[in-house]
Amino acid sequence: MLLNMKDLLAVANERYFAVPAFNIGTNVILKTVLECCEEKKAPVILAIHPFELQFQGDDFLAHCIAAAQKASVPVTIHLDHGSEIGQIYRAIRDGFTSVMIDASHASMEDNIAICKKVVEIAHPLGISVEGELGTIGTVGNDTEGGTGEIIYTKPEDAVRFVQETGVDTLAIAIGTAHGIYPKGFKPELKLDLLKEIKSKVHVPLVLHGGSANPDSEIAESVRLGINKINISSDIKDAFYQQLRLDLAADPKVREPFELYLGSIEAMKKVINQKIDLFQDADQAQYYRL
Repeated sequence: MLLNMKDLLAVANERYFAVPAFNIGTNVILKTVLECCEEKKAPVILAIHPFELQFQGDDFLAHCIAAAQKASVPVTIHLDHGSEIGQIYRAIRDGFTSVMIDASHASMEDNIAICKKVVEIAHPLGISVEGELGTIGTVGNDTEGGTGEIIYTKPEDAVRFVQETGVDTLAIAIGTAHGIYPKGFKPELKLDLLKEIKSKVHVPLVLHGGSANPDSEIAESVRLGINKINISSDIKDAFYQQLRLDLAADPKVREPFELYLGSIEAMKKVINQKIDLFQDADQAQYYRL
């Protein structure tokens, strides 16, 4: 069942769970994510970064749409971290049901203006819009971008931003960073800040870059009102680290249906763990499928 983000996250917002947004850079990842979510009866967001779309090509979206329509669980197809209007237009033409415009590096005034323009383009077509306020950190091993210094989202700014842009979801900066965290890097979520923002802003809230934050913090953020959590590095790292081991163990293997089996199982463990951590399992029953 294919939905836009607004409809998908309305249930999550009401029931206080988070829907995972898994970046599906290849068909193997797409297939594995949907298999796990259908088995666990978990709503899911298929997130595709502009770099991933460029790599796979527009025809990949037709396959994603067909898979989402056949799925037994609610699915949103979401453009992750679009940074240019041209990327938004491409996503709309391809059939995305949700887009993110990331103008968080711009001034507050420019961020509002850019997001408002995207809302005016997308909403008449039934496409949801995610904006970002504040800056997510980066550890330098990701493609999503970020800054060396996190600028935390101010609650009063969040209220103004949502009111003036009309975005359907808001990504907030409360202490995460994109990428796999290096040894010794100790992130810490500002949960009191999340609690204050949630009390003032009623659209679903999004957490980016939480791959290596402690599970206890992530679970608490869900309890306090995070409704969408982006997962990219964790599943890809599990897949390709196992692939490296399998290639080293048998350099002669060449068939994809043999080569990828171990990597798929490694990735499934991470996908299923995230679904359970986000309280997303068995939530499909609360949608009209």
